[in-house]
Amino acid sequence: MCRQLTVLRLLIGGEVIQESITSNVSEDVITLEFQKTDGTLITQIIDFRNEVRILKALVLGEEERGQSLYQVMCFVTKFIKGDFISSDAMAKLRQKNPSTIRIPEEDKGKEAFIMTSWVHLNRSMAISRHLMTVCSEALDATYIRNVDLKAWAELPGSSISNLEAATEKFPDTLTSRCSEVTSLWAPCLCSLETCIGWYPCGLKYCKGKQGDSSAAAQTNYRCGIKTCRKCSQFTYYVRQKQLCLWDE
Repeated sequence: MCRQLTVLRLLIGGEVIQESITSNVSEDVITLEFQKTDGTLITQIIDFRNEVRILKALVLGEEERGQSLYQVMCFVTKFIKGDFISSDAMAKLRQKNPSTIRIPEEDKGKEAFIMTSWVHLNRSMAISRHLMTVCSEALDATYIRNVDLKAWAELPGSSISNLEAATEKFPDTLTSRCSEVTSLWAPCLCSLETCIGWYPCGLKYCKGKQGDSSAAAQTNYRCGIKTCRKCSQFTYYVRQKQLCLWDE
């Protein structure tokens, strides 16, 4: 069972962009996708079974500065249950007033992620079976954190050895930010920030109507969704500053 919602949301500058949110109940996955005004395509996949969030960014290149047409990065982090409504609840939502411009009820601020390793996609099944498909264009640019590997290792059926076998740690000696490096061919620490401007982050519950003495009326029932906005800032190793020209 799949269901897709299309949402219009207002940017701070007054522009409107369109988000697509798709729920796949059989896979227990939710996919959210939108294109930023600078052309960057953001795709977020939540794999509820493995408690994995994959955020893929397709960034257009600056061809006049020697970059390729575009580059793709994937950032893999542990998904915290309760940060997004379930795929089943998402599939039950109905599209109401698709032309309405949506504004989130709560701003959850910005969370910083210091990535520590690359992911070898050909061994990534231990993390999520969706990684190979979603991040196929980011073979050398899929990133993960050691702290999340340890957290996933605590899940039933998982092991730290299998998880670590799918990754390769960044060099330990690098500390320079790309904004501090002059050579375009020198390695550095890149930073990329993106915001999910509107998403269903929880369910709302209401109590039964007053005066109704039935047992059902005494319990809470689901009567809507709560919506949020949240930003993520990813810091990660790049082999050359040329891959991080926006971080200047």
